[in-house]
Amino acid sequence: MPEKKILIIDADVASRNFVARNLLDQKYEVIQAGSGKEGLISAWRDRPDLMVIDPSITDISGEELAKKLKADTRTANVPLIALSSDLNMARIKSCTDAGFGEYITKSGQAVSLLNDAVKRLLGLAGLTNKNGGLLIVFLSAKGGTGASSICANIAMNIAQHQPEARVIVLDMVLPIGSIASIVGYQGQQNIVSIAEMPPTETTPEFFSTQLEELKLWRFRLVAGSPDPESSNRINAGRISDIVSSLKESYDYVLVDIGRSLSRITLPLIQYADLNALIVSTDVSTASISKTVLEYMKNRGVSARSIFTILNRAVGLEGLSKAEAEKLLESPIQVTVPYLSSNMGFANSHHQPFTLKFPKDTASFVFQEAAKEMSTLARSLRAE
Repeated sequence: MPEKKILIIDADVASRNFVARNLLDQKYEVIQAGSGKEGLISAWRDRPDLMVIDPSITDISGEELAKKLKADTRTANVPLIALSSDLNMARIKSCTDAGFGEYITKSGQAVSLLNDAVKRLLGLAGLTNKNGGLLIVFLSAKGGTGASSICANIAMNIAQHQPEARVIVLDMVLPIGSIASIVGYQGQQNIVSIAEMPPTETTPEFFSTQLEELKLWRFRLVAGSPDPESSNRINAGRISDIVSSLKESYDYVLVDIGRSLSRITLPLIQYADLNALIVSTDVSTASISKTVLEYMKNRGVSARSIFTILNRAVGLEGLSKAEAEKLLESPIQVTVPYLSSNMGFANSHHQPFTLKFPKDTASFVFQEAAKEMSTLARSLRAE
């Protein structure tokens, strides 16, 4: 019995059958509907795991169909793919705004793009699951804001504050990962090599037992891409189900994406229990951060799940907290104080800041931020 069920809604019989044959060849169970009304009935009755819809169906527009599906609890979390001959940018935007996760045009590349999208979006099921470990994503609008250092140190402090908790960090900074150099990881496994493994091997048990534990940091690590060439090979379709397996294995899954905002990382942001946005004090970066904040909210990310951290570690100059909040039009929950060269020194020695400089004000900031973030993520999960 196929594990996943896909509903195709398309008035064009030839097109519908072509897509169906492709999906059947990949061992998916396929259901077909020739109209929007028929598609709605099938969606609510047969409960597919994913839907491929031609938005040009005439009885109900693709946008209206998507809105109806997203408004019903039975299908609200089912991924939708638009497969269309319409190249108009306004149509593409209206479809994505209505709830389609992907918009693919009917062309020579449509089959490969569809196959990739199906694999990637089906992996989201585990991300939407409100069971398993808490998912916390760290991101920034610009490189050099210290997101990776903050991610690693928050992870360490969560583990230190909750010694019974299992904590893992996933480095999704592209094209080159940055966590390994901070924590001193020398292993060969990384997200690229793991994503190349068959799904039958990257099970929750694999992630529980086969990843090296970083004793000083108190967490395990899925290292990032070792070089730009490797990042070009990353199997994007595997990321969501890898994160889903990590959620089954660990109490906390912290993902560092840095400024790598892309189709690969956007689902992680959308389904995270908490998003930590790292902002530096210079005006240009704060302005770009405001754009990222607006984009996240437009993609359905709740403002309550965005935890903004102002990082003053790199220097005393720049915006104050009040000035940054005014520019962002959003509250800042934590401010990391000026650290002189201490953070760089701790990183170069591959040591957590809290252990290297236990009496520094920033150590207390990291400790309190870790407690506040874990408490908030747990509270949002319970809602």
